[in-house]
Amino acid sequence: MDFEKASFKDYENIEGWDIYATALEFEKYLDYLRSKGHLNYRIESLTRVGPEMNLMLPGDDHPSWMVCLVSNDYLGFSQHRRIKDAVIKGAEMFGTGSGASPAIGGHFVYHKQLENKIAGFYKKKDAILYTTGYTANSATLQCLLHKDDKDRNNNKRNDLAIVDMNVHASVYEGVLTTNVKTFLHNDLEMLEQVLKNARDKYRTKMVIIDGVYSQDGDIAPIDQIADLAHRYGALLVVDDAHGIGVLGKTGRGVIEMYDAYEKVDIITGTFSKALGNIGGYVVARPEIITYLKYQSKQHLFSTTATPAIMGILKAIDLVDEEPQWKDRLWENINYLKTGLIGLGFDVGATASAVIPVKVGDIHKTLEAGKLLLKRGVYTNPIMYPAVSKKNARIRMNVMATHTQVHLDKVLNSFGEIDRQLHISNK
Repeated sequence: MDFEKASFKDYENIEGWDIYATALEFEKYLDYLRSKGHLNYRIESLTRVGPEMNLMLPGDDHPSWMVCLVSNDYLGFSQHRRIKDAVIKGAEMFGTGSGASPAIGGHFVYHKQLENKIAGFYKKKDAILYTTGYTANSATLQCLLHKDDKDRNNNKRNDLAIVDMNVHASVYEGVLTTNVKTFLHNDLEMLEQVLKNARDKYRTKMVIIDGVYSQDGDIAPIDQIADLAHRYGALLVVDDAHGIGVLGKTGRGVIEMYDAYEKVDIITGTFSKALGNIGGYVVARPEIITYLKYQSKQHLFSTTATPAIMGILKAIDLVDEEPQWKDRLWENINYLKTGLIGLGFDVGATASAVIPVKVGDIHKTLEAGKLLLKRGVYTNPIMYPAVSKKNARIRMNVMATHTQVHLDKVLNSFGEIDRQLHISNK
């Protein structure tokens, strides 16, 4: 294997190699990345989530304080005193675990309260909880869509997932068990052509998109996509994991931006980003939710979330009660984005708290991540297969709790490494 040209994807399935041989070769690749200072993954933190974190960097014998731009804790809610108090109260009332799956004794009052709360957040009547946001997507799609060649009752192929090429990996896992067509990112003409070609050929069709795309931070035109999907008899599924708490007048995400409460058929999301906890959810019509609660295997056979999710109930309240956190977040987003553009960096079409600095070259991207760490700035170098081989970037997530001092350090560091790597347009 040529390590200079390799990526993680090359080690997923090496023809003729068993898992031990593959794992040993993969370890050699990791050793190569470590030797270059390019293994910017699984860095150990000694402190809580925050705008600054004390990290044990590879090869160091003492921790270093870093400005952190890798956390999805957009509003800083994982550290909010009132939310932590709610988590503590939950543990005191119910203990530290739920003890069973939902159907056989693991369904508690706090689960029902959260289902009602997140459904009402989107002006709907019912929701289902999953242990992670990833599972909310993968398990729901696997449950609702199938791939038999023909439905004997109507001679149609069973189901079809029509997927924006930039959706999250959890969606791609979820549609492994059905028929799939993809369309270029946010390309409405191509989407319409796929819908036209699929008309009257499938039992159930779903157009599946993200609200905010996790690598570019850009937004789907939900209103137009919804109109197309429904015109051709398809349902619309939107994963707005990165939109909730961040976008919309009251933090209801891209759904609120487009006033699409009645246009989106299935809403999926996570509690692990702006709401500062863990878990996922699906919001839809009650009959769909009831079906999932009894047919979605990952929900049905997984132990339910712990009483710590009582913190989510408080976090959802605080989205409305303390809008200053979203305001501060947007002050920081605009400050950092404007600063990076002023330095000549390409941040793409981001319109959210996800800000990429597009580099292109994989080696330069990895080197940029290394040099930023040396300057006390912790970011995520993103490369293939998360993005195309020519579209590597440094990705940053902005938090409401970053200060201008933090962001100035980031901007100054980018200016310094640009003089060495020449990654800006200047």
